[in-house]
Amino acid sequence: MLRWTITFIIIAVIAAVLGFGGIAGAASGIAKILFFVFIVLFIISLIRGGLKK
Repeated sequence: MLRWTITFIIIAVIAAVLGFGGIAGAASGIAKILFFVFIVLFIISLIRGGLKK
């Protein structure tokens, strides 16, 4: 799933360079959502990993 995040971030950057249009808004929106999802998953994994010790 991390590959998808990187892919959408790259698409968002390319679309931003070319000018924000329909695809740029969608790609940057998806990248933002995936970014926050992975932040939450990272925090959860830190908490669960810390509790197992």
